[in-house]
Amino acid sequence: MPRITLPDGKVLEFPGAVTGQQVAEAIGPGLARKALAVKLDGSAIVDLARPIERDCALSVITASNDNPEALTLLRHSCAHVLAEAVCAIVPGTRLAYGPPIDDGFFYDLAPGRPITSDDFPAIEAKMREIVAAKRPFTRCEVSREEGLRRTEGDKYKRDNAERAIAKGAESLSFYVTGAAGAGWEDLCAGPHVPHTGWLAAFKVMSVAGAYWHGDQKGDQLTRLYGTCFADEKALKAHLTRIEEAKKRDHRKLGREMDLFHLDEENPGQVFWHPKGWSIYLTLEAYVRARIRANGYVEVKTPAVMPKSLWERSGHWAKYRENMFITESETREFALKPMNCPGHIEIFRQGLKSYRDLPLRMAEFGSCTRNELSGALHGIMRVRGFVQDDAHIFCTEAQIPSEVAAFCRLLKEMYADFGFTDERVTVKFSTRPALRVGTDEQWDRAEKALAEACAFAGLKYTIAPGEGAFYGPKLEFTLVDALGRGWQCGTIQVDSQLPSAERLDATFIGEDGQKHHPVMLHRAILGSLERFIGILIEHFNGKFPLWLAPEQIRVLPITDDHLPYARAVRERLAAAGLRAAVDETPDKLGAKIRLARQERVTYFAVVGAEEVASSTVALQNQAGAKLGSVTLDDLVRRLQQEVDEKRLPAVDAAG
Repeated sequence: MPRITLPDGKVLEFPGAVTGQQVAEAIGPGLARKALAVKLDGSAIVDLARPIERDCALSVITASNDNPEALTLLRHSCAHVLAEAVCAIVPGTRLAYGPPIDDGFFYDLAPGRPITSDDFPAIEAKMREIVAAKRPFTRCEVSREEGLRRTEGDKYKRDNAERAIAKGAESLSFYVTGAAGAGWEDLCAGPHVPHTGWLAAFKVMSVAGAYWHGDQKGDQLTRLYGTCFADEKALKAHLTRIEEAKKRDHRKLGREMDLFHLDEENPGQVFWHPKGWSIYLTLEAYVRARIRANGYVEVKTPAVMPKSLWERSGHWAKYRENMFITESETREFALKPMNCPGHIEIFRQGLKSYRDLPLRMAEFGSCTRNELSGALHGIMRVRGFVQDDAHIFCTEAQIPSEVAAFCRLLKEMYADFGFTDERVTVKFSTRPALRVGTDEQWDRAEKALAEACAFAGLKYTIAPGEGAFYGPKLEFTLVDALGRGWQCGTIQVDSQLPSAERLDATFIGEDGQKHHPVMLHRAILGSLERFIGILIEHFNGKFPLWLAPEQIRVLPITDDHLPYARAVRERLAAAGLRAAVDETPDKLGAKIRLARQERVTYFAVVGAEEVASSTVALQNQAGAKLGSVTLDDLVRRLQQEVDEKRLPAVDAAG
């Protein structure tokens, strides 16, 4: 008699094995109509039709766009419908696998002929036919031997089956879309929604190339991307966001605003143009001022360091494939992919006392990582980048106060860019299965992090098992104007790298003995390149005045007004403002349109009246006419806006 404990504590008893569907019906018919699957004991998600034969805690997963588990079920099931449709449209197609991913799903396959976006209407039509039929997803669990027999002659599915068996699977499962033995079948661990009728809100998005299991030496496959939501309204909103994201793409705006360029012959490296470099330097100066005011000392470490250092730190064994290697005088060196070993080398110079701790060591560290060319994305993911990196050397007792101070600084800095608390989410990642250090060390580190979060008033979600192999961590994700999340800040607790077994950093404690410090790895913005890309898309290129590469452009109505326009620019520049003059012979309307396209924050129109009165006619990016302003008032007004770091309104409409 399985005893089923519900989320509210109520216990249901059944005379024998029971399905999730029957439990949902016992709770109420309304819930049963919305049910997609059930979760057992807070972790295992299973089909509604699967028998439950033991006591367990159970919660019902219903169709919802706000529940990531529901969306995962919908998207995984929709991937099967996509695969079936492709097999019908393109005979001879062989299937690899089709998992759910953020915002959708994909299916890797080897089609009988090339598939292009021209095939999407036919594929979607077939998918709609399958959805309309409301065919059930029927699970068939078979022995390993039977599973291998079913996949015989099917290269990719056979490989998947063998991989599952190698990992210890006692049986293999197949899902049939339709009745067992009479529908379309795919090797799959599940779970799935009850029937295809749940999958009406879908869209085939794009087609790309992929390698079998991501191995460049493996077969070249076709990857079809799609998405699915619980209803058409959410799907439509998602597609609208995608279109808006295309308009805001930092690569597109970077060209339009003349900020940077990327060279195909030098992938993953950014060429900053004057306006883009202005943003970069402003950002760097801002970070430098904030960290100095919070007790950090700034250092600079070499870009190239010897193999022996990376071996002692452990990076050579764990990160070698991502490092650029060079050789000199028969010795191997690596361009640094991270800054931490260099900071420990500085810490180790000279005798340190407990009185020197905490020591907050910061660097705008230039790092280089050998990312695969296919993974590169504009300035968001590059091979050469700079981090606002820092390492805090402290005692175990100082962890809570140092982490709390970091969290407060991070929240203040994010707010200056418009990412207030409602736009920041925090993940607390705990000990992974594969880790170093004792359970007692992990207990202390996780407890210290939790205490620090309480001190800082930080709300977070737990990510079990997602900590670094050397310690737990906090990860901070920014939610932009389109609702997309960007993981930027992090702080990680590390007692391994400074240990005697690694780089052997020590200090003299109050007891006169040598001790190893704890090392807190932390970043707030992360990669400056990536953060600028995020800001470009978040603000749609319309930066707050304090960051804008061109804060104001003076627009003379005719060439007769050029001398005065240049004088206005000189007055603004002398006040520390970034100003330019449009010296083209274009009409005023064309000058305003160009300034808008290039996202200049303010326009100062000058004509005969302004020359005579020593004023400007001020307009803003949105087109609002702000009236006649004297030069003194203009300077005062702009400087105040810069000093206060006022932010423009941002929304999905741009």
